[in-house]
Amino acid sequence: MNVTTNLEGTKLTVVAEGKLGTTSAPELEKAVRTNLNGVTELVFDFGKLEYLASAGLRVILSAAKVMKKQGSMKIINVTEPVMGVFTFTGMVDALDIEAI
Repeated sequence: MNVTTNLEGTKLTVVAEGKLGTTSAPELEKAVRTNLNGVTELVFDFGKLEYLASAGLRVILSAAKVMKKQGSMKIINVTEPVMGVFTFTGMVDALDIEAI
């Protein structure tokens, strides 16, 4: 998996590409955690994310908990396979998610 971040003022965009599973979730968690200070808008761009496992969901939910206190969070460009995971787990109702 490849993770890139772009901080513009108080908006942080995190782009994840590839497969977000047990071995790659710590990379995403580190990218988010080290950049959240002072962020009021967090955007996950999953346009090139092919797979999402429970470890990745945990990172996303942890970020959502932080952002609930300091601003907003949304997930954009969600691919069909990843949207299936969000739908199956009920997260589609709990998070601000936009499909491709």
